[in-house]
Amino acid sequence: MAETKSSGIRAEIRVASPSDCPIAGVSEKTDAPSRSVSRTSSVSSPVVTEEVVFDSENLDKEAVDSDSDDGGMRMEEVFSYDSETVYRFSREKGRGCACERVESFGYPVVDTHTRDGDLFLTFHVPDTEALKRVMNRLGERYSNVEVKRLIRSKDSEDENDLVLVDRRELTEKQEEALRTAHRMGYFEHPKGANAGEVAEELGITTSTFTEHLAAAQKKLMRSILNG
Repeated sequence: MAETKSSGIRAEIRVASPSDCPIAGVSEKTDAPSRSVSRTSSVSSPVVTEEVVFDSENLDKEAVDSDSDDGGMRMEEVFSYDSETVYRFSREKGRGCACERVESFGYPVVDTHTRDGDLFLTFHVPDTEALKRVMNRLGERYSNVEVKRLIRSKDSEDENDLVLVDRRELTEKQEEALRTAHRMGYFEHPKGANAGEVAEELGITTSTFTEHLAAAQKKLMRSILNG
C-alpha cells in the first residue's frame, strides 16, 4: 500500500476581547484563564450547549454568577475539583461567533481557550490561502485578529515555505516596539519615522527603543533561519 503524505497547516489565532464570547468575558473579569471548551448540539436543535474549564485559583465565582448573563447565556457551575471549575451554558446557533465563523469553512476548531479577555482558537487548514480566507471572515466582525502560531505538516512538500514564528517568545515591550515601529513606517524606505520619533511615541528613550527592537529582531531572525 502506497504511503500517503499529509499536508496542511495548524494555526493558532487570537481574537482580542470578542464582545460576543461570554467565556472570554469571564476570563477578563475574574483573571481566570480557561483551559478548554467543549460543545454539543443535535441537528434538529437551534441551541448549542458548551462547557468550559476555568482555572480555579483566580476564579471569582460570584462575578461569574452575576455578570455572565448575556442574552440568556447564564453560566451554571456543574463541577469543581482542586484546580479546575467547569461551567455550562447554552446559546443559539448561528450567532456568528468566532468559532462558528471558522467552522463555516468546514475546519473544526480543535482547541479553544481564553486568557485576559482574549479568545484563542486552533484549527487546521489545507494551505495559506485557506487561512487568509478564514482571517478575512473573522476580520469582518472583530477589529483585532492575529495569527499567533503556525505549524506546517512535516510531510508537506512545501514545508520549507512556511516558517514557525512563535510571537510568544517576544516580551510585551518588544512586541509593542515592533508594532509601533511598523505602524509609523520605521521599516519603510524612505523611513516614515526615525528611531527618536518612534521612541517618543512609545514614551521611552531612543536607546531603550533600539534595545527592544534589536532583541525582538534577533528572536524573529532565529526563528526564521532555524525554521
